[in-house]
Amino acid sequence: MLDAEHGNPAYRALGEADRGLVRAILQTALRHLPRIEVILASLLDSPLPDGARSLHHLLVVAVTQMLYLDVPDHSAVDLAVEQAIRDPRNKRFAKLANAVLRRLGREKATQLASVASLPSTPKWFFDRLVAVYGADAAARIADAQSRPAPIDLTVKSNPQGWAERLNGCVLPTGSIRLAGFRGGIPTLEGFSDGEWWVQDAAAALPARLLGNIAGQRVADLCAAPGGKTAQLIQGGAIVTAVEQSENRIRRLKENLARLHLECECVNANLLDFRPAELFDGILLDAPCSSTGTARRHPDVLWTKGPEDVAKLAGLQERLLRHALTLVRPGGLLVFSNCSLDPSEGEEVVARVLADTPDYQRERISAADWPGLEEAVTPLGELRTTPAMLRLEGAEGGLDGFYACILRRD
Repeated sequence: MLDAEHGNPAYRALGEADRGLVRAILQTALRHLPRIEVILASLLDSPLPDGARSLHHLLVVAVTQMLYLDVPDHSAVDLAVEQAIRDPRNKRFAKLANAVLRRLGREKATQLASVASLPSTPKWFFDRLVAVYGADAAARIADAQSRPAPIDLTVKSNPQGWAERLNGCVLPTGSIRLAGFRGGIPTLEGFSDGEWWVQDAAAALPARLLGNIAGQRVADLCAAPGGKTAQLIQGGAIVTAVEQSENRIRRLKENLARLHLECECVNANLLDFRPAELFDGILLDAPCSSTGTARRHPDVLWTKGPEDVAKLAGLQERLLRHALTLVRPGGLLVFSNCSLDPSEGEEVVARVLADTPDYQRERISAADWPGLEEAVTPLGELRTTPAMLRLEGAEGGLDGFYACILRRD
């Protein structure tokens, strides 16, 4: 709905400043929704009528502005009441909205304190975090996901120089992190010249796991929007990018054109892709539940559930098994995704390796990843969480990612 070209018409009709406010309200509400719901329930003498969903949404928007955004209380209250009056469904509730929100204004500190220990994620997801990572780590991950993500960039060259020019810092992983930047990306120096692209620090790791790929034939499977493809091209590989969606491959080509990079683009279902020659290396960043990206996309946790995780894990296994047939003997395959759930990562790989004897897991060394040593698992795989990459003097965190290296005998 927030897509600049194909999103909600009312949103697209807004100026850039108002679009920014809409994004901030929506994403902040989704980041803190369990807490907002508890606070709203405490402010109401009785639950809202079943048919009052529009009123409920109006109140959530107002509470979000009052508690979590830099909007004056009186402005948030006045706007909510005015909107209620203008909406035939909510006109009779205008006085209720006014009373509830003015009470919230008087009790802000108390209300925020009352929900401070409540997880900010949906229950299904937090329960899964606890089961996988333990209660303490689950709380840290949920807290990290409730904070907006900083902007990370991958640059073609001279990271330190671009960090200085863009008022950022170079992360231990080699990405550049911008310091509190919340403006329009296209306005930054170097964008129009194709000197860098936006890519979370964690998303930039899988392509680097292929090592020195100069002159090698490398396939990026499920390639759009193209950040990893660009890394592979920049690394000197002869790249084939495979993508099933026509719209996504169009976006991939547009992104590569801005970066002045070229590769072979194949519009095909990966399961039907059978090249004439096997590849030296393959990057399979597989479709997943995307639960590791909730800092940037908080809607993910509300639109997905356990059944989606299971379904996507099955798809990943089919894609991985097919991708393994496309690697030459002695070649490498990096399998990755941005889910925090091991059923979409570690468990998929374990099942495949159990009956694929000509492939072996190639261990990742923690010494090669200073600042992210804790992300290297005992099996030599990579598992990042949003609570990792704590930095002095800069915003921390990164997306949740899983990645491993498989070598064909």
